[in-house]
Amino acid sequence: MTEAMPNQTSETEEERRRNGFSLVELMVVIFIIGLLATVVLINVLPSQDKAMVVKARSDIATLEQGMEMYRLDMASYPGLAEGLGVLKNPPANLGQPQNYRSGGYVKDIPTDPWGHPYQYQVPGRDGRPFEIFSLGADGQPGGSDLNADIYAGKN
Repeated sequence: MTEAMPNQTSETEEERRRNGFSLVELMVVIFIIGLLATVVLINVLPSQDKAMVVKARSDIATLEQGMEMYRLDMASYPGLAEGLGVLKNPPANLGQPQNYRSGGYVKDIPTDPWGHPYQYQVPGRDGRPFEIFSLGADGQPGGSDLNADIYAGKN
């Protein structure tokens, strides 16, 4: 009876070895998962950067539409001192407060996708009466690629 016990023990150890994974097998699986994650990140991150630029252009277009509605109601664009805030709340020195739309001209004044406030400039480029733009990912004027200033249309 004592001889049967060692055989049973060795069979269970052998079964354990067959049922488990070796360190090499685990390392291969982890390596493959790492490669797949790298491929996904390489393909997804550029898309996210493009999406952030598209969102910034969309926000700017919305703010510009609000600015045009403000001009139609108030007969002029706000000055640099009033800034984009007039689209949400009427300024204190408003000449015709009865013309200001109840609730403002935009639901909220967003920040750009990188967390910086949108810029308002009077007058704008190329003879435009105003300009709304983002300073890009770096939050500084100028730059290239993601750090370039972003306007509603093509830069």
